[in-house]
Amino acid sequence: MGEETGAAPAWPAGRQAAGDLLNALGERGLTLGVAESLTAGMVSSTLGGVPGASTVLVGAVVSYATRIKAELLEVDADRLARTGPVDSVVAQQMARGAARLLGVDVGLATTGVAGPGPADGHPAGTVHIAAVGPWGSVERQLCLVGGRDEIRAATTLEVLRLGARAARGEL
Repeated sequence: MGEETGAAPAWPAGRQAAGDLLNALGERGLTLGVAESLTAGMVSSTLGGVPGASTVLVGAVVSYATRIKAELLEVDADRLARTGPVDSVVAQQMARGAARLLGVDVGLATTGVAGPGPADGHPAGTVHIAAVGPWGSVERQLCLVGGRDEIRAATTLEVLRLGARAARGEL
């Protein structure tokens, strides 16, 4: 068997969280879109790994570059210039932008620093996640530890959990 990475242990938990989110949204007849930065498709891939995901998940945007956040997701360019992409308001605007762009009820977003070193004046592990939907908007800042794989996997898990809690009215 090959060497395990930090992302491997998060897979069962990630798949469970993805299923929980998809079930919570599906029960309410809500659709989902995702905007990802540091996770670079990991959130949407985890969701897509759940059978029947296509009944809820409409699409995703990987907005790794700051200009894509502004141009495609309509994140405030002045805010991006002032704070950079690692910011709570940016995460919320990314989630709203995904919902708007994809024509869905719920948007999730991830932005932050996966590492291995700092970026935009923030240490690795500084992450913002957001979920927007009929309930309004919720955002969390995460201060994660570990290598790049662990930070990306933990971010994926936490945004899926945040979305499910919001969809169930637990926040």
